Amino acid sequence: MSAEQEQELPLFKQVPSPPSAPASVPVESDEKGSTKPFSKFIVYVDESGDHGMQTIDANYPVFVLAFCVFHKVHYSEKVVPALEKFKFKHFGHDQIVLHENEIRKEKGRFRIFPAREQKNAFLDELTSIIEESNFILISCVIEKNRLREEEKSPNPYHIALRFCLETLHQFLEEKGEQDKITHVVVEQRGEKEDKDLELEFRRICAGQNCMEKPLPFQILFSDKKAMSSGLQLADLVARPIGLSVFRGEQGNRAFEVLKKKFFCAGGRANVGADYQEWGLKIFPAQKSERPR
Repeated sequence: MSAEQEQELPLFKQVPSPPSAPASVPVESDEKGSTKPFSKFIVYVDESGDHGMQTIDANYPVFVLAFCVFHKVHYSEKVVPALEKFKFKHFGHDQIVLHENEIRKEKGRFRIFPAREQKNAFLDELTSIIEESNFILISCVIEKNRLREEEKSPNPYHIALRFCLETLHQFLEEKGEQDKITHVVVEQRGEKEDKDLELEFRRICAGQNCMEKPLPFQILFSDKKAMSSGLQLADLVARPIGLSVFRGEQGNRAFEVLKKKFFCAGGRANVGADYQEWGLKIFPAQKSERPR
């Protein structure tokens, strides 16, 4: 990205409010009737791999949960238009959902590549959009074989969810937004699965977390047919994160781009380094790893 682009898209630029804004800042009532303003951030969540523990896929024995944290102004003014233009260019319309699995396996509407060169160009352009989009990445990779050895009745999704929410709170503290309502958007999976997830989400936010205090997060379930740019980006980044752990010895260009997105020690001046155990947690932890 050029210096001019960096100036145009500063990370989480704080846009000054007009003089009349303080009297009309959006607020929402909690269950006790008190009100809190919304934070400047929105979170989109997706997963990669199966979170079940009965059978483990030898070809992909990990579960990944990925949180993509966007500043709302940058998201609405830069990220969404970039993805819309990409769709118009390649499909002629925007009524298509970008799914990593379907793109990789060239399923359905993604059977559009007459040769490998065309597919590579498509992926390169999509990777560039991700690279130029400013967002913070928080993720947890569960190594299911090791987890089954160490815990009796583990739930990979719940373990990953707690880590990601705790880290999200830490990030919001850094931005001074920790006391405001932040919405966390997930894709609907099924009535039972959604109820189970919402219950665990509420438990964690009620105080069952490492800080032992309430977290002002609210979960939103999005219909699978909704064409949310944020959910599509979360879908695109989850598998490369899992492959970086399961097949770390292989080249992974997508993950090289994502390294600079992770929440890390040392702030934005240290992007691409010291993100493990900060923005990226691998669980169970290796014995050689030191807790932050």
